[in-house]
Amino acid sequence: MAVSNFITLNGLRLHFLDHGTQGKPPLICIHGLTGNAHNFDGLAPHLTSHFHVRSIDVRGRGDSGWAAVGEYTPQNYATDLAGLLDELKLERITLIGTSMGGMISILFAGGYPHRVEKVILNDIGPDVDPAGIARIQSYVGESPNEFNNLQEVAAYYRENYPAMRNIPEATLVEQVKWSVKPAENGKLTWKMDPQIRRPMRTAARPMDMWVPFARIEAPLLVIRGAESDILAARTVERMKTVIRNVDSVEVPGVGHAPSLLEPESLAAIKKFLAIS
Repeated sequence: MAVSNFITLNGLRLHFLDHGTQGKPPLICIHGLTGNAHNFDGLAPHLTSHFHVRSIDVRGRGDSGWAAVGEYTPQNYATDLAGLLDELKLERITLIGTSMGGMISILFAGGYPHRVEKVILNDIGPDVDPAGIARIQSYVGESPNEFNNLQEVAAYYRENYPAMRNIPEATLVEQVKWSVKPAENGKLTWKMDPQIRRPMRTAARPMDMWVPFARIEAPLLVIRGAESDILAARTVERMKTVIRNVDSVEVPGVGHAPSLLEPESLAAIKKFLAIS
């Protein structure tokens, strides 16, 4: 069972889950925009035979602290990651990043190439498809603030997250419970800082992620949902021309983003990480 841990960086309390195994090479998992550290609860047991796995709650999500307005930026997320690694005295790591977590991984691996052994990007690349951005802006910016019960939370996820539509109800409820907390009126509300949702109502000018991507020295595995509206197939092909050592796998019948538990995902991850 994973153990919760907290560290404080520059006055901000950050949470991460330690899945073990002590003494193995370190591997860090980073969730997507509205996710949390528990998104990797299912994947971690497949990795702990060969790695010491930790999954983090990015600032403003899960059980991590909320930051000041304007401080939810990819650069700050990458700085938090660097600070976490320094606190844990981890010199060189492997990264798995889903969606936004993959963007953080690109920034970190491009900024600190000597500290990264391997990178797995889950349905994300330096370019993001505008259709997917529009969809995310819609459901994130307009999401309800409260729910009566976990079943309503599960229904929200089933409606707005394509990859979750076929998950059994009990399994989905178990997953989404980590995204909410009790509100003062007895209902459930998001753990995520409301400030994160508000900027989603207007499109921000994106960073040129090809610049840090081109600086990455570590081997990469790109996992793409075949029906993704975030990562286009042409972007994956361009990634292979920009840097060397890029492998990819496409998960059939899956949109944004694969759970990483699909047979195609798991097989590719284990091969890439040399897990027998």
